[in-house]
Amino acid sequence: MHWKLIDNAEDAVYVTVLDPGEEAVAVLSGFARDQKLTAAQVTAVGAFELATVGWFDRSARKYQPISVDEQCEVLSLLGDVAVGSDGPQLHLHAVLGLSDGTTRGGHLLSGLVWPTLEVIIREAPAELRKTDHPELGIALIDLDR
Repeated sequence: MHWKLIDNAEDAVYVTVLDPGEEAVAVLSGFARDQKLTAAQVTAVGAFELATVGWFDRSARKYQPISVDEQCEVLSLLGDVAVGSDGPQLHLHAVLGLSDGTTRGGHLLSGLVWPTLEVIIREAPAELRKTDHPELGIALIDLDR
């Protein structure tokens, strides 16, 4: 991954470019930890060789994986970064375009980059905290913390 900080008076903007073969969620999670991000918005476009998105199964309280076992375009990747119990946590959703024009979408669980993923991370001058909700099975941003 290559990245550049574009700093202005109001917030920091990181432009990151992931390389072929990098696993997007792991690389971006590491970047968020390394930069000590406490609140940020994430957007991206690019492509994956393989990917897994998830649909949150409310009754099971976990993500059910949806495999995308082919080259796909990242038509939209949106999300945020907030501080969880183990430090900065990504929450990313993706819409992936397939060769026949159909799409798969959901919570991005993994994505093997090919040939690139261009990511913009806009840091907010704040700290957002996530709180675990065992009754839901997920951690959510807690505006009171």
